[in-house]
Amino acid sequence: MARRLINPPEMHPAPSYSHIAIAEGHTVVYFAGQVALDAELAVIGPDDLHQQIVASMRNLERAMKAAGVSWDDIVRRTIYTTRPHELATIGTAVREVTGDAADPPQTIVGVTGLALPELLVEVECTAVLG
Repeated sequence: MARRLINPPEMHPAPSYSHIAIAEGHTVVYFAGQVALDAELAVIGPDDLHQQIVASMRNLERAMKAAGVSWDDIVRRTIYTTRPHELATIGTAVREVTGDAADPPQTIVGVTGLALPELLVEVECTAVLG
């Protein structure tokens, strides 16, 4: 594993992320933000945040596979969404894709819009390979 996650006991609990990731590898992999588009560029799950997060994460997973990266190599995740207060939906959808992988440091950023008006979320990650 190319990362070490730390949640200091002096800090508030981190329910779906880690406070700190220490990258211990030598190769950094930056993934472009992924959205809920299929191979024909059609939006998956218009007006369905859960479905769009799962689709975005699956697209990210495809890119990760191409780079030889697993969820355990991710050291940073940023979620841009037009619905930042729907934390339960976001957490459930992310966990549906990542399974039992430990959660890296994560930031959820509220935005007024994304590349297409139907898009509700974009997920961007950074990984380190050892």
